[in-house]
Amino acid sequence: MVTLTQILAVVGILANGIVYGTDFFCALVQRSALANVDDAMLTKVMGEVHRFGDKRMPAPGVVGLVTALACAVVAGVGGHTAAAVAAGVGTVALVAWLVVYAKVSAPVNKALTTAADEGTTLPNARALQATWDGVINLRVALQLIGVLGLCIALIKA
Repeated sequence: MVTLTQILAVVGILANGIVYGTDFFCALVQRSALANVDDAMLTKVMGEVHRFGDKRMPAPGVVGLVTALACAVVAGVGGHTAAAVAAGVGTVALVAWLVVYAKVSAPVNKALTTAADEGTTLPNARALQATWDGVINLRVALQLIGVLGLCIALIKA
């Protein structure tokens, strides 16, 4: 059970690391860069970014969440309480991330992608981006907790 717990933790760390790194980049770089473009550019670029991101990012997100949950269960069944709790806390954080993404970020992504498809500039593009930016630090923090939980589970397994 120890080896399986460790494998699940490593896979979860790698998968969630993709999402964490992407969100961290958005918080650190993208937000500032977008402040320097006009609304038409913001709409087009972010619409295209979300088109590809929303198609490609679910795979590592799902793998990360499923392996975090599996890691918690396997560690618990194997009697490794500290690893199970750590992975469990990480899983809860990842579920919270998913809720924030679904309720706040995804609708903004859809609006910007639709506008990019139509070749239009949204009159509220800046406000939509501000809404998206308003939760990016929370998303980074939740992903960090998820990854740290899995790191602790790996150590404690």
